[in-house]
Amino acid sequence: MDNLFLTKLLESGYTEDPLDEILAVITLMAPDFPQEPLVELHREIRLIFEGEHPEYRQSNTKYHNLNHTYGVVLATVRLFHGLSRDGWHVSEETLSKALYSAYFHDCGLLLKNSEDAETGAVYTLGHEKRSMFLMADYLKARKFSLPFITDCSLIIQCTNLSIDPDSLFFPSAEMQLASFSVGSADILAQMADRYYLERLPLLFQEHEEGGVTGYKSAVELMEKTSVFYHEVVVDRLSSVFGNLTKFMQIHFRERWGVDRNLYLDSIKKNVTYIRLIVRSCGGDMEESLQKYLRRIPPD
Repeated sequence: MDNLFLTKLLESGYTEDPLDEILAVITLMAPDFPQEPLVELHREIRLIFEGEHPEYRQSNTKYHNLNHTYGVVLATVRLFHGLSRDGWHVSEETLSKALYSAYFHDCGLLLKNSEDAETGAVYTLGHEKRSMFLMADYLKARKFSLPFITDCSLIIQCTNLSIDPDSLFFPSAEMQLASFSVGSADILAQMADRYYLERLPLLFQEHEEGGVTGYKSAVELMEKTSVFYHEVVVDRLSSVFGNLTKFMQIHFRERWGVDRNLYLDSIKKNVTYIRLIVRSCGGDMEESLQKYLRRIPPD
């Protein structure tokens, strides 16, 4: 299989709409899973992000956008499929909690019509808690139980890189697995994106607007991406989250006959390429970035 085809598989499967692949993978491991509520949620999230919902303004965070949300949901269901093919049993309710949490995990960056902030990025610090409140409102309106909502909120906390999951109480092994799966999926979907490097200046812009310190410029953030991967991401995926990423390879082998972890392959490619740019910059990093990163990421 050529690289373009593999990239297409990674992004959304056979079609352009990731929902098709999300539902197809769910059917493979849970044929009786109630899909209609998930389809409704998928479409409602789109309306919210695109400014077509009566209560919300259009999303204006270019890094944490709708495509990222869909990507995290897809990565989540793929991890569960890999787990199921390896003999792990996860209930349909736990799968549902994980998927709902994945859809809502960054919704705290969205703005209601009643809010005055210019951009949702001002809520970068603590946006996970806002996401939990938005999700709770949605689920309460649809008569979901309080324990269901509480478990989903717990899962969302594991998408916060500043939180040590050891500080959280998981009511069951399944809930820990769901939390670690969504936390892993969030990282994998971001860093495996073929436009990840081109999107990093957008991430810096969000951090700047949200008062997140750590990098003086987008260039510095990009220069230190390799360090971030090796010192933070690798540990979080392999140690903190129990190396659940290995089940991606099982998914791609069973689903597509591709015995590779396409997420890690893409991440390593991105990290290797940014290291190459840094090493060849000759002192002018900004010029090198303009030279080597010419692709324009979609909105």
